[in-house]
Amino acid sequence: MTQAKMCILLAIILYLGIVLYIGYRCSKNNKSTDDFYLGGRKLGPLVTAMSAEASDMSSWLLMGLPGVAYLSGIADPAWTAIGLALGTYINFLLVAKRLRRYSKIAGNSITLPQFFKNRYHDSSNMLLYISAVVIVVFFIPYTASGFAACGKLFSSLFGIDYLIAMILSAIVIAGYTTLGGFLAASTTDLIQSVVMSIALIIVLVFGVNAAGGIDAVAQNASELPGFLSIVQSYNASTGEAGKYGFITIVSTAAWGLGYFGMPHILLRFMAIEDEKKLSVSRRIASIWVVISMTVAIFIGIVGYSMSKAGVIEMLTGANSETIIIKIADIMSQNGVIAAFIAGIILAGIMASTMSTADSQLLAASSAVSSDMLGEKLQTNDKNGMIAARITLLVISVFAVIIARDPNSSVFGIVSFAWAGFGAAFGPVMLFSLFWKRTNRFGALAGMISGGVMIFVWKYLMRPLGGIWNIYELLPAFIVSCVMIVAISLATPEPDKSIKEEFEMAKRGEGN
Repeated sequence: MTQAKMCILLAIILYLGIVLYIGYRCSKNNKSTDDFYLGGRKLGPLVTAMSAEASDMSSWLLMGLPGVAYLSGIADPAWTAIGLALGTYINFLLVAKRLRRYSKIAGNSITLPQFFKNRYHDSSNMLLYISAVVIVVFFIPYTASGFAACGKLFSSLFGIDYLIAMILSAIVIAGYTTLGGFLAASTTDLIQSVVMSIALIIVLVFGVNAAGGIDAVAQNASELPGFLSIVQSYNASTGEAGKYGFITIVSTAAWGLGYFGMPHILLRFMAIEDEKKLSVSRRIASIWVVISMTVAIFIGIVGYSMSKAGVIEMLTGANSETIIIKIADIMSQNGVIAAFIAGIILAGIMASTMSTADSQLLAASSAVSSDMLGEKLQTNDKNGMIAARITLLVISVFAVIIARDPNSSVFGIVSFAWAGFGAAFGPVMLFSLFWKRTNRFGALAGMISGGVMIFVWKYLMRPLGGIWNIYELLPAFIVSCVMIVAISLATPEPDKSIKEEFEMAKRGEGN
């Protein structure tokens, strides 16, 4: 192994050691399942903000977004980023405070399925079970994609067998999450967001310098038709500008709707120690997400100039997503210090993946041990903690099995899972918090219709092309909203106790 590779490995091992230590430290604070799955509602505003964003962005920020910008210019990643930035801000503004207090009023709910059940006094448990199934179905493969990303990173860097590298990565992620639960996941997410930020800044500065300066970057990008336009896109296969019309813009920006239904983000709102501090969290999260996505897009543009200058090879297709890895590899060849810094960058990619995988793992675990099995396992706090940890490990094993094939297309489910959660949970969450007339029949109809429409639109409507070529989240979200209103109005009103709890949450009680 070369000196550069050893420095990179040292940086990554140091980082992994830190997150495992955090898991160990946080394990001492877990006395009950409330602590394990929601951190005892003790998160501070900084941890709430940064853990929400780190668990959201995943490797998409350091790999997907720069890769799209590298291939097609700024239109596609820019409108996606605009939608996500608006979604982040509005989610913190409208949902966070109301959900924090309402989840406490509604039976001190510690998971999203529990909140839906308790909010509507659903004695049939249909809301609980359906929402738990949705979480498990989407989150296990989603977690597998995180394991696979770490495995491929280690395998490509050090020549380690993919399966061994993936399993070792899974052991680390499952290890600190099993030890420390939600508090460990949230605390490590804070550190991971810092590592991701450092990686973005270092790559940007080094990349601009290697490409010949900012003027060279601008010149190279401006030579490609539509590359720097937000109403056109660059088609690498034809070398011409393509149209980026209103429908495409709306469809792409609709990614922001997904935030209202993301369990791993909504749980952060439920876990903050004081709802009044969510205003600080909103500002921190909004500023970080705007800056980080802007830098990531610019790195894609800089990467193209580096390829044109011959610093790195020209990338095509999915290989464009490795642009930051390529830049880190070039950097590692400039001495020991540079190699160690390159290791920090690669640790940042691992951080972005791990910060999402741990949250998804925890959410899927809670859906099984806390929501599906419930009282059958959790006869007391000790048994509940044992059940929670065993369930988390079992789900990790399933995720490892799914991720065992290095050529599998596990990553393709990420955008689909985002749409699934956004349509199945997003409208139900908004109506649960802001419309008193919503009843459990409407919530069930909205959850089921939103989830079903995702499949219908993706596989039956979108292939038709033209005006039908819209990201499935948007039409599914609309259908879910319509069904919630229609079915709620067509069935009996919620009883008096449900309305009283709604008014309590509206007045600000229950914090």
